[in-house]
Amino acid sequence: MSEKIKNIAVLGSTGSIGTQALDVIRANPGSFVVEVLTANGNADLLIKQALEFNPNTVVIADENKYAYVKEALQQTDIKVFAGNKAIAQVVQMDTIDVVLAAIVGYAGLESTISAIKAGKQIALANKETLVVAGDIVTQLAKENGVNLYPVDSEHSAIFQCLAGEWHNPIEKIYLTASGGPFRGKDRTFLETVKKEQALKHPNWDMGAKITIDSASLMNKGLEVIEAKWLFNLKPEQIDVVVHPQSIIHSIVQFNDGSMKAQMGLPDMKLPIQYALGYPERMRSDFPRFSFFNYPQLTFEPADTKTFRNLALAYEAMNRGGNAACILNAANEVAVDAFLKDKVSFLGMSNIVEKCLEKINFIDKPSYEDYVATDKETRVVANEWI
Repeated sequence: MSEKIKNIAVLGSTGSIGTQALDVIRANPGSFVVEVLTANGNADLLIKQALEFNPNTVVIADENKYAYVKEALQQTDIKVFAGNKAIAQVVQMDTIDVVLAAIVGYAGLESTISAIKAGKQIALANKETLVVAGDIVTQLAKENGVNLYPVDSEHSAIFQCLAGEWHNPIEKIYLTASGGPFRGKDRTFLETVKKEQALKHPNWDMGAKITIDSASLMNKGLEVIEAKWLFNLKPEQIDVVVHPQSIIHSIVQFNDGSMKAQMGLPDMKLPIQYALGYPERMRSDFPRFSFFNYPQLTFEPADTKTFRNLALAYEAMNRGGNAACILNAANEVAVDAFLKDKVSFLGMSNIVEKCLEKINFIDKPSYEDYVATDKETRVVANEWI
């Protein structure tokens, strides 16, 4: 049991990562207490969670649902707020020890930056925060003595492989990818795929946005950029290898040629628990891996010609500046359009590519530049749809 019970703010508590984080907290009542819950628009689930965990504060980002949530919780002592600005404010509360940043997409950036400025330790499940503004976020973390504990399974794997190795230079890292539901398919096949097919991930149970990103390999592209910032790497030090079984979550290669891999069944609760409990490895009753259920682990190169998003992400990372911010905003619009049947699966990459060509490149952007770039890119991307 931990020496001190940690007070957790779960940002995005009704999403896939948020609900699994609450499972972890529920299983470890002697280690964690829920201090804050926030949701975008799922008021009913937020209310249900609040009644179970009795946090100090809840925030519903959708201001139209404020009265509904407030009324449902009026018999409790829970404070209720609404709007994204309120989320950015409550994360600064003195009583919070760890902020789990699990709001999907660009929307999670402001609250994460606010929490870092308040000196909160961050369990980072929102990769877009580092994709969009990695330079600003990592600099702020350094200035405020804040640790960013990765929750993505791949980055958690790298982080775990580096335990006890911080002084040893990394030669290379390998991020593993399942290949998604369309591994091995060609562009002719992909021209006609529908969202129902893209939403069937072979190994992981995730929200709609990240599942589509996995199918298009954009998720791996975003993870490559996130890894660059988290582990202070050069683009050429980051490789992607397709590993369909999703048992090896990622690998670190050191400068003596030795490699360390972190393995386990595909279950997001493990990296969530590791991030919340760090530096302690807490007991769990998660299912255990058996070698005999997986007699073969296989690896193959990623097909960046068919799945152009991964190549576009590398291109944006190599350019630096606000290029990754453009990539992310264009992709968020494209995925939303695909989920609404307004654009084809391959059309998503076209939108991203056109935005990278058209939007004004800024070499050393400020936070305001990132906000403006995100806004402009969304307008342009919507025009292409």
